Amino acid sequence: MHPHLHTKTNRGCEEVMTALDECHAQGFIHKLFGGCNDIKTQVNKCLRAERLERTAKNRELAKQKREKTLAMWKEIDENT
Repeated sequence: MHPHLHTKTNRGCEEVMTALDECHAQGFIHKLFGGCNDIKTQVNKCLRAERLERTAKNRELAKQKREKTLAMWKEIDENT
């Protein structure tokens, strides 16, 4: 399973997601016999890469925010 495909956070995978939608539109039998498996794998890889990029960015922002908070607490402790 994959999350909802066409969202603002998945813009980099738009081309592969469109290809998967087109493949799914070919019918149930095509999907049943694995006609879309390769495209589905590409979608999963693309979504994973975007998620990893997003989490790395969030981790860095959280680290900066934590450092700023610690600096404020240190300043408060020094002034009291």
